[in-house]
Amino acid sequence: MIPHNQIFAAPMAGISDLPFRTIIRDFAPDLPVVTEMISCHSIVGRHKNCLRNFDDYSREGNVGAQIFGAVPDLMADAARILADAGATWIDINMGCPVPKVATRSGAGAFLMRDHKLAGKIINAVVRAVDIPVSIKTRLGWDDEHRDWTDLIRIAADNGAAWAVLHGRTRAAGYAGVAVHPKPENMPIPIIANGDLKTRADVESVIEQGYAGAMIGRAMLGRPWIFGEILGTGAAPDNIGSVAMRHLDLMVEYYGARTAVPMFRKHLAWYSTGMPNSAEFRIKINGITDANVIRNEILQFWGCA
Repeated sequence: MIPHNQIFAAPMAGISDLPFRTIIRDFAPDLPVVTEMISCHSIVGRHKNCLRNFDDYSREGNVGAQIFGAVPDLMADAARILADAGATWIDINMGCPVPKVATRSGAGAFLMRDHKLAGKIINAVVRAVDIPVSIKTRLGWDDEHRDWTDLIRIAADNGAAWAVLHGRTRAAGYAGVAVHPKPENMPIPIIANGDLKTRADVESVIEQGYAGAMIGRAMLGRPWIFGEILGTGAAPDNIGSVAMRHLDLMVEYYGARTAVPMFRKHLAWYSTGMPNSAEFRIKINGITDANVIRNEILQFWGCA
């Protein structure tokens, strides 16, 4: 059996919110789960229109709060706030390829181009909190600059406890097939990320020398995947019951008006591969009323 502390649920923007993290824990209660990335400016400014700025992690279990930004002092302040909110560890995003983060903000993947600034940010965050700090990065900015080993050594020198390595460059985005180079002679443990979908995938990267695996897109519509990989659970008898609980959690967290449009993408993922799923996705695409979408879930899955 693979230990639960070797498998991580990845931070995914617009996905890894409190409702989704709660659903994941229904199938793997002790799993290390990472929040969607949080702007250091937003958390320090306590922007009221961003609910994740006010999550109480002490009620969740093993959760890492991921932050992004390019100002060391602000990143340190954000880390303190999230540690005080009960985060188990702080993760620094050094791999997001989205232009508004990686180019216009000078954060995320841009820190693969500015190792000096990356070191300052890691050092500031490590010194600010009494909980572990990790980084999540990529192979490099592009194929000509695959210098991930340099950044991980910088992270280790500045106190990071471990690193997550996504097996693509920033230039590749999420296209192509992720590759997982052997993490030889690394000063801190490395967690593999990218195109890991099955227990066999996880076992393969661990055999290569990775300390664990982080599951990302494979958990969409399949939050029970962690129970399957860990050998502690299986797919539910009725996916509709999971979808209904997920919807209720989102309505409670966001309010129905915001939750329903956000939830439609989850319903598309939950229904993938099922008979008449294409028609179902078309049908729900314009629904904005929570009770109407509940009825569609009942009809599609026949759940109680």
